[in-house]
Amino acid sequence: MRTVRRHGPGLLAWFAGIVFFLPIAWMALTSFHSEADAATNPPSFTAALTLDGYRAFFGSDGGASPWPALANSAVASIASTLLVLLLALPAAYALSIRPVRKWTDVLFFFLSTKMLPAVAGLLPVYLFAKDAGLLDNIWLLVVLYTSMNLPIAVWMMQSFLAEVPVAVIEAARVDGARLPVVLTRVVVPIALPGIAATALICFIFSWNELLFARVLTGVVAETAPVFLTGFITSQGLFLAKVCAASLVISLPVLAAGFAAQDKLVQGLSLGAVK
Repeated sequence: MRTVRRHGPGLLAWFAGIVFFLPIAWMALTSFHSEADAATNPPSFTAALTLDGYRAFFGSDGGASPWPALANSAVASIASTLLVLLLALPAAYALSIRPVRKWTDVLFFFLSTKMLPAVAGLLPVYLFAKDAGLLDNIWLLVVLYTSMNLPIAVWMMQSFLAEVPVAVIEAARVDGARLPVVLTRVVVPIALPGIAATALICFIFSWNELLFARVLTGVVAETAPVFLTGFITSQGLFLAKVCAASLVISLPVLAAGFAAQDKLVQGLSLGAVK
C-alpha cells in the first residue's frame, strides 16, 4: 500500500500523458505513409515512409500553396490576441484592483455573452459583412475573434490581477505614477504569468476557429483550418495528406505552448493557493 500511495499518482500521470499523446503520435506516423498504406485496416506500423503527404500540403505536386492561409491565420490570431489583452487588462483592473459597483454582475454579463451558440449569430454577422463589403476580409475575423475571446480574457485576468498586492500599487501612486504607468510597470510584471496564459489560450482559440472563417472568407482571407478542409473532397478523404496538414498547422500552437509552458503553468495556478 505504501508503494501504491508513493508511486500511484506518478504512474497515473504517465498513463494519462501517454493516452493523450498516442493520437498525436499516430497522426504523425500516418503523415509519413502513402495514401494506400494509410488507408489499410488494420493499420500497418511497418509501412514504408514517404514525404508525399507533406509535398502535397506545400503544393509541390501542383496544388494550392498553404502559405497565404497560414499567414492569414497568423495575422488574425496575433492581432486579435493583442487587441484582447489591450482591452481586457483595464477591464480586469477595474473589476479586481479597483472594483466597480456590482462587479460580480459585470463578470456574469461577460460570461453570458458566451452562452449564445456561435452558429446562432452566424447569419446576422454574415448579412452585416455582406452589406458592409467585408466578406473575405481578414480584419473582419480580427474583430470577431477579439469579441469572442474578450469575455474569457476578462474572466481569467480578473482572477490573476486580484492576486496583485494592493500595497505595491498604492506605493506607486504615492510616488506619482498615473494609471498607464501603474498598469505597464507595476501590474503587468507581477501578473505576467497570468497574462501569458490568457494570451496563449486566446491565440489557440483564434488559430483553431473554423466556423466563421469557413463562412465569411473565400480566397483572399482563407485561414489554415479552412485550407485544411480542402483535403476532404468528393473523391474521398486523403488521410495521409490530412494528417500531414494537421501536423503542420498544429506546430505554431505547439511551439507557442512549449515556449510559454512555464508561464502557462504559473498563470493557471495563480491564486489557487492562498
